[in-house]
Amino acid sequence: MVVAAGCGGGDAPQRSRPGAQPAEDAAADQAAAAPGAMGTAVVKGTVGFEGDAPKARKIRMDADPFCQKAHTSGASSEEVLVNENGTLKNVFVYVKEGIGGSYPPPAEPLVLDQKGCTYIPHISGMIAGQTLKVLNSDDTLHNIHALPKNNPQFNIAMPKYVKEKEQTFENPEVMIPIKCDVHSWMATYIGVLSHPFFSVTGNDGSFDLSQLPAGTYTLEAWHEKYGTQTQQVTVGDGETQEVAFTFQAS
Repeated sequence: MVVAAGCGGGDAPQRSRPGAQPAEDAAADQAAAAPGAMGTAVVKGTVGFEGDAPKARKIRMDADPFCQKAHTSGASSEEVLVNENGTLKNVFVYVKEGIGGSYPPPAEPLVLDQKGCTYIPHISGMIAGQTLKVLNSDDTLHNIHALPKNNPQFNIAMPKYVKEKEQTFENPEVMIPIKCDVHSWMATYIGVLSHPFFSVTGNDGSFDLSQLPAGTYTLEAWHEKYGTQTQQVTVGDGETQEVAFTFQAS
């Protein structure tokens, strides 16, 4: 799913630097506070996979009868999912550098569901300050244990009668791992950005960063097992540039 806004990098913008003059710092602060622009440029592409696709790791859910019943044919890890066309699913692609200005969080929350004793979606993105709405669609106990580095941690129990909780992350951070301490196999990752230009590859391995202002950007592709790759791209108003990333089997 592509979100028509760019993701910022994982680090909060520096407000000062050694040797900088007060006027320079004020100008930098003013630029950061200015409204972020939307444009007509597009960067899109695919994330390929080379090598033999690893076999999906089977997950045993018999520790919780509800979870086991929800997956009568068995469950597998989503850590590495190679698509039929040789691309890689669940890669978080975003603009790491090159976006300026301030982008307000959308009113709509990012929804993270606990369904069938798995997190849905497995990989997602949001804007700092946006509401994270966590659902519990299961008739069993879960807990949401977030382990960020640039934001406060939280660990919230959600018994089966608690169906919704809300949280926020105020600082950009790529990526934030979330786990369930009750069910050790449950894991999800959220990219929190300062702006909305990001995408998560799906069943065709594609990504689409639309409505970019014209400029030169550093893109980063993040995968939970294979790490990160970066590329630089320049795109003009009304132009579309295509970029390809490729991860290799370990």
